[in-house]
Amino acid sequence: MLKQNQLKQGFHYFIMGWHLIRQKGLKRFVIMPILLNILLLSGLLWLFINQIDSMIDILISYIPDWLSWLGGILLALSIFMIIILFYFIFTALSGFIAAPFNGLLAEKVENLLTGKNLQETSAIDFIKDLPRMLKREWQKLKYSLPKLILLFLLGFIPLVGQTFIPFITFLFSAWLMAIQYCDYPFDNHKISFPAMKSALAEKSTINLTFGVLVSCCMLIPVINLVIIPVAVCGATAMWTEQYRGHFLPENDEKNSPTTLVK
Repeated sequence: MLKQNQLKQGFHYFIMGWHLIRQKGLKRFVIMPILLNILLLSGLLWLFINQIDSMIDILISYIPDWLSWLGGILLALSIFMIIILFYFIFTALSGFIAAPFNGLLAEKVENLLTGKNLQETSAIDFIKDLPRMLKREWQKLKYSLPKLILLFLLGFIPLVGQTFIPFITFLFSAWLMAIQYCDYPFDNHKISFPAMKSALAEKSTINLTFGVLVSCCMLIPVINLVIIPVAVCGATAMWTEQYRGHFLPENDEKNSPTTLVK
């Protein structure tokens, strides 16, 4: 059930993400994810433009003749499904490629917001940690991919697949956006993926609102190039205010890599 206060908080963290990427000391950690996004999005956009006609033809072929009077609406919804699939592929690939940079950005944002530093790591330690980061991305992919494949296949069901399924897919994709970007600050503190999902579900309205806003920006040209660092910053702010105190309680400060703001 949607809660008005949590809706406002979801908007707040999204706006805060845009504010944080302009802060002194963070800009240099934002540039690399943006450059990677430009390269990846350019390649996927070229593939999308070259394949969209054949994909639309495949989807339309599953619409029975007796629904031909809905052709225009069903065509628009079919294109919507393809766009959702396109930006999921973009998000998944960018997650793998930019995971180390996004994790570092989340660390620096948390340092800025709390005034406390995570444990210092050398370049060698950072490289050694790469397999764990990529394994975490694989966990997210293993969680999301089967469900998205199922939703995509349901999209071939006449009428239902072109009406209800696109919106269900969009909402689920928004939930995945919250998981994707909240995961970076959680993972920096070695909090397990199941524990993170459970925590996000307890405040689902905040996270779904945040995810919907991120998802919408993913579909807007130019803005989608910068939205990933914005989302990392906003999600880290959410972690700091909503979850950090629960996972790093004050009486465990001596055993934690970070401490709470007094």
